[in-house]
Amino acid sequence: MPIARFVLFHAAAAASVLLVPFQPALIWWFAGSYAVRMFGVTAGYHRYFSHRSYKLGRAAQFAMAALAQTSAQKGVLWWAAHHRDHHRHADGPSDVHSPREGFWSAHLGWILDTRYDSYDPRRVADFGRYAELRWLDRHHWVPTAVFGAAVWIVGGPAAFAWGYLLATVALYHATFAINSVAHVWGSRRYATGDDSRNNWWLALLTLGEGWHNNHHYCRSSCRQGVRWWEIDLTYAGLRALAALGLATDLRPFVIREQRRAA
Repeated sequence: MPIARFVLFHAAAAASVLLVPFQPALIWWFAGSYAVRMFGVTAGYHRYFSHRSYKLGRAAQFAMAALAQTSAQKGVLWWAAHHRDHHRHADGPSDVHSPREGFWSAHLGWILDTRYDSYDPRRVADFGRYAELRWLDRHHWVPTAVFGAAVWIVGGPAAFAWGYLLATVALYHATFAINSVAHVWGSRRYATGDDSRNNWWLALLTLGEGWHNNHHYCRSSCRQGVRWWEIDLTYAGLRALAALGLATDLRPFVIREQRRAA
């Protein structure tokens, strides 16, 4: 992502808060836009395209990819390829976003590094065989542009400011915090060989992704909140999709051993 565009996007979001007259309805625009698109990130980019933790039909798969890309975090194939690499090298020298190489590098520096603009298509050959996903990946800006335009048309410029610009920036940093915060602060239930942490407040912000040590222990599971009190709204959403017959074969959390992290 070009640095100038990233900075301008943040500046526009900040200006929205300062210049747009506040109305209570704008909170709903922000919260709704954030929550729906965060589900696209967590259920789509992460649990489906990166880890194949459940199954979708081809039409639902395309819809999930488009929803994920409304978050403006590049294409699903790009996202999944880099995330799969992260798990192969988690917190090692080849991990593209480990806090061991610097907190801010893990948080957003790697996103702005042009070395990672491309990816190895062999990492995502399973999904790369679909022409419609390759098209979305190449034109990753289309879903987010359509979403932003729809918010403007329906709600006007104030809704666009809060429901698109500000919500997108919030999505950026909540997602990026899984790479940075969730490898630095929190608790470790399982010995995973990396620095992953469970962080309850980050789990609330990311619909369940903050149970990150759980995830690194059993990355194939579509459920990351394992204990009854570990809120995982993404898993709840996937259960709802399964009840509607849209998602199938939700992969469970499997405990291989009881050894705890040090």
